[in-house]
Amino acid sequence: MPSFSKDDIPQDWRALLGDYFETSAWLALQKNLQAELERHPQAIRPEPKHFFRALQLTPVDSVRVVILGQDPYHSPGLAQGLAFSIPSDIPTNSRAFPSSLRNISKALALEGFGRLPNGDLNDWATQGVLLLNTALSVKLGAAGSHANLGWQSLIDQFITELAKAKPNLVWMLWGGHAQSKLHLIEPNPNQYILQSSHPSGLSVYKTHRPFLQPGGHASCGHFTAANRWLTDHQQKPIEWVSSRQDTQTIDLFNQGH
Repeated sequence: MPSFSKDDIPQDWRALLGDYFETSAWLALQKNLQAELERHPQAIRPEPKHFFRALQLTPVDSVRVVILGQDPYHSPGLAQGLAFSIPSDIPTNSRAFPSSLRNISKALALEGFGRLPNGDLNDWATQGVLLLNTALSVKLGAAGSHANLGWQSLIDQFITELAKAKPNLVWMLWGGHAQSKLHLIEPNPNQYILQSSHPSGLSVYKTHRPFLQPGGHASCGHFTAANRWLTDHQQKPIEWVSSRQDTQTIDLFNQGH
């Protein structure tokens, strides 16, 4: 039977949270999630060993960009423990390929980086892009089904403490859900916050700050802006579309990293 404890979280991220693990909020999340794992052991995504994969691939010291998602993909075979990312073997022209990723790829092409060769964003994570969902689990076929288990308290604490600890971070807040975390980020100096509509098919052109301009002729420019900010602050820019994504055959997800 899968279990859930603070020991699943990498030590550096545990240290960032201080005494959070002594709070009633943490105890409630632990109790609620363990109950779900016992009730639906085969229906929780991603697999419990990948709940904290974003933190495993992007240590605190390496974080330079934060992209906030909502909850994991609830369709079979998609969730990996990284916001927006899916396994590399899902064809980009497949119906299973999420519209949000398709539009992220369009935006990258419009900004001159080229299209993503696949939907696996491991390479972003290992470059310091924290791909963090605000709920880290979901029941298959039921979007948002774990949103009320208590994940919010944990993720809010991560966001709060990360913004306090690290100046000059880039935050990409796509859609209202991600933007609801603004109050956790804004009090801290030198945080570069980029906002737009969500890149999903239903939202991509909406709001006065669309992710893609109507007609798809221009993007929000977030990937270019992030790299400009990093360069201006003596940091290496992100290689958003890398030759490694075409040639890399080591899949950390399949290895169970």
